[in-house]
Amino acid sequence: MSLTLLTQLADLPASQWDALLPDDQPFLRHAFLSTLEESGSLGKGTGWQPEHLLWEEQGEIRAALPGYRKSHSMGEYVFDHAWADACQRAGLPYYPKWLAAVPFSPVTGARLLGDRAFAAKLLHHIPDFLHQRQLHSAHINFGDAQTRELVAAEAHWLPRLGCQYHWHNPGYRDFQDFLDTLMSRKRKQIRKEREQVASQGFAFEWLAGHQLSEAHWDFVYACYANTYAVRGQRPYLTRRFFSLLAERMPEAIRVVLATQNGQAVAMAFCLVDGETLYGRYWGCLEEFNRLHFETCFYQGMDYAIAHGLKRFDAGAQGEHKLVRGFEPVITESWHYLRHEGLFEAVADYLRQERPGVQAWAVEARESLPYRRGSE
Repeated sequence: MSLTLLTQLADLPASQWDALLPDDQPFLRHAFLSTLEESGSLGKGTGWQPEHLLWEEQGEIRAALPGYRKSHSMGEYVFDHAWADACQRAGLPYYPKWLAAVPFSPVTGARLLGDRAFAAKLLHHIPDFLHQRQLHSAHINFGDAQTRELVAAEAHWLPRLGCQYHWHNPGYRDFQDFLDTLMSRKRKQIRKEREQVASQGFAFEWLAGHQLSEAHWDFVYACYANTYAVRGQRPYLTRRFFSLLAERMPEAIRVVLATQNGQAVAMAFCLVDGETLYGRYWGCLEEFNRLHFETCFYQGMDYAIAHGLKRFDAGAQGEHKLVRGFEPVITESWHYLRHEGLFEAVADYLRQERPGVQAWAVEARESLPYRRGSE
């Protein structure tokens, strides 16, 4: 029995890694994670150093936990900057830390991969791993129910709640069928938003990975990078990431292009599995009234309905999604802090934070546009 470290996913055959996955969600597939590494989006100089954990018995990999050595807290979507700042003021080290997550994507799913019993053994040895690698903490972000159950059986892990907004499709026939479930005022608001976009002459085209050329990817990346440039930031992903991903898993890629007078001006990049559309990145070359809502939300809802998908996960944050029918969903992360004083301080903070998150999720449902009773 042994816990081993894998510093680049390319060293492990894709078939061995993918055999550990519990479902067809694209974000944990060997193709996706190795593309992040080999495209230069992760690795030297990025603050994201791959350090995946494997549990081996009798010469076979029985469980895995994809992870990264971090020297900052950017690109995670579970915000611990205040914890790091408090450590700095107290003269305590916070970095490097170790993170189990999908880089740059706040998507909930499996984290502890493989057989449950072996995954439990892997998790149990993380404190020793931190000590050996001189890491100050471990974090598991956006885990699923099995992750919660396994972590709950271990000591010293602190749970943290968050809230996202997802749209659910119970089997709508078309977008009008969805609108018919809304209160009159909200229904009119959405119609007006869509009409404002249509009146500007926009058309939309959905393309799968195999339909996208390098010229398309140049445009997608220009839009994606521009969303960071307008905030004075560098994009997380490299241009090569998109081309390489299209080679390795084109069946999971969907891009919607917004065109005006035949000219592409905006896009939304998504991934898809058998049940869910995942809206990940948006970008535009010019600003247009309401174009963001149409491209990122309504087009995705249309696509989900047309293809019988049950859920549309349009990413983190965004309370403006509530009035468009996206429902609050509680997310979970877990944190292991080696320094006892920091552990106690964060534990107290999270005890106070938790009821507020739960209360907000309940309160947020009051902003949903769906009809109630006789409305």
